[in-house]
Amino acid sequence: MLCAALTTVLAQWPAAQHKTWSSYLGSGDSSQFTALKQIDTSNVSRLQVAWTFPAGKRNFIFGPLVADGLVFVLAGANDLVALDAATGAHVWSRPNPGAVGTRGVNYWRSVDGRDRRVLYIGGGFLTAVDARTGQIIEAFGDKGRVDLRIGLAETGRSTDGLNPLQTSNPGRVFDNLIIIGLPAQSPGYDSNPGDVHAYDVRTGKLRWVFHSIPLDGEMGADTWPKNARGTHGGVHNWSELTVDESRGIVYVPFGTGRFDFYGGDRRGQNLFANSLVALDARTGRRLWHYQIVHHDVWDYDLPVAPKLLTIRQNGRRRDVVAQATKQGFLFVFDRVTGEPIWPIEERPVPQSDVPGEHTWPTQPFPTKPAPFARQSFTEKDINPYLPDDERRAIRDRLRSYRNDGLFTPPSLRGSIEIPGHSGGTNWGGVAVDPDSGELYVRSIALPTMIRLLLPGGAAPGASRTGPATIVSADEEARLVRAANDALAKGPVRFTSPYDFMFTSTYLSPIGPPWSELVAYDLNTGDIKWRVPHGRVAAPESLGIPSDSGAHWPRGGLLATAGGLLFAASGSDKTMRAYDRRTGRVLWTHSLPAASDGVPASYEVNGRQFIVVPVAGGHGWNPPRFPTLPPPPDGSYVAFALPH
Repeated sequence: MLCAALTTVLAQWPAAQHKTWSSYLGSGDSSQFTALKQIDTSNVSRLQVAWTFPAGKRNFIFGPLVADGLVFVLAGANDLVALDAATGAHVWSRPNPGAVGTRGVNYWRSVDGRDRRVLYIGGGFLTAVDARTGQIIEAFGDKGRVDLRIGLAETGRSTDGLNPLQTSNPGRVFDNLIIIGLPAQSPGYDSNPGDVHAYDVRTGKLRWVFHSIPLDGEMGADTWPKNARGTHGGVHNWSELTVDESRGIVYVPFGTGRFDFYGGDRRGQNLFANSLVALDARTGRRLWHYQIVHHDVWDYDLPVAPKLLTIRQNGRRRDVVAQATKQGFLFVFDRVTGEPIWPIEERPVPQSDVPGEHTWPTQPFPTKPAPFARQSFTEKDINPYLPDDERRAIRDRLRSYRNDGLFTPPSLRGSIEIPGHSGGTNWGGVAVDPDSGELYVRSIALPTMIRLLLPGGAAPGASRTGPATIVSADEEARLVRAANDALAKGPVRFTSPYDFMFTSTYLSPIGPPWSELVAYDLNTGDIKWRVPHGRVAAPESLGIPSDSGAHWPRGGLLATAGGLLFAASGSDKTMRAYDRRTGRVLWTHSLPAASDGVPASYEVNGRQFIVVPVAGGHGWNPPRFPTLPPPPDGSYVAFALPH
């Protein structure tokens, strides 16, 4: 009887928790899904702007949170603002002295409803305020704030000279805990470990810590050099994390160990870098893990929240967790045991020729589902809308660089990375229907060239904006000799510029589509449909078709029970509603600027709203063409059906 009752509760759980938006990304399962269905495929064409709120001159990617009739947003310099959810009218504001986490906040409410708090990270401090007034909760931490560095100090990592640990990942509230992944302070070698901390939401007291880089003697320590926690950093959950609230399990997707593109000083697999780790949410105890990239040298950190959903296999329901990646793979595991739903194969991959580097001989490849992103870039893929001379230059670069397909390691002469480390998918880029087994992902084609430089070396050519100089065989041999000479004197810290291979027209070297939406049926593991997402705001003289897909879109996805998928693209400043069954566009609305955040949906007084953050600026898609008008200030735009 108990098992039957538990099965019934778990089956009803998704429908019960997806009618509010009081958690980041909608709910603890990070589904980016609403069970509200007043807005559906039959009436979405009638959507209109219900209210707007100005947010100031900044790049807004903040995901609105909705609770107790209020919408919590970020505005001004660093102001946390509460708006009336029905009208968008200002209710209260709280200025903050330091930067506030740019992607979202958390909400907690006591069982009796008397204590309601907004918890957020600002200036490297976890802060708690009264959700109804914005006033500081003095009893929390030290007069309302907790320094996130304290947990590192308690585990033996020196915090001398360590700046406040500010992160855009708001973490998750579970019961009376708030669970936070620490940021890695520096993108370079001298970085702190990105441990996971849990704090009491009432007192601010640290309750548990999970070491993302294990202490000597802990599981995984043998995959690093000895005493790695004292000398290495990174392995941080910079993106998002997810909680199975019914089971008390938190799923944490970790990033790479630092430095992102060279690991000669961190020989080994480097657990728990690039791993999906399931922890007991009450204690921080590891339940299971799976490392998705071994000894990462591509910056292939796990960039998006794990998604919890239920699939049907062989006539039975199975609760799973799905993890999308930058390299374009979708890994699907049993939520409780970590067993892969479909086999994952360890396959040989190209090996590094950089002195001192020891890349791992194999990497995991899921046999199903099929990849959602493009994983090769050859001469036949060169962008046909570029001038002839630039196409020839790109062809010469492809012939010169290492280009051995997926997992081509960085090199001294330059290596093609496809998908690039800002390609595949990224935070906010996946939504699911948690009870139907359907998953939607925003895919980005953005190849990158990775070239390692010796300390003090200058990049041989322009980065980001044009062709870099091709390294000759003689020059490469000279660089190898110099690297070996440097290694003979001690550890070497290679660097690498970011080079997205943009051309004089600021278009990618690879041809369209530059972004797509891909729909999966995870009951079968098959792709249902894929369509280009958005277009490029480029001069008509270039002849780029309307179905090119947007360049570098960062707007998040929202799936609805009304059969819709909402998504905004950056370069064409347009919000779209897609039919979840077919991928057909049913509604569009021009936005004042790019939208790089995740839309939210909620209901007030029987009316369903969709609210989206709009960037003040060109968002993550910088101004690529001088003819583009100056962008307006940031804002929040809410849509609803007419009264």
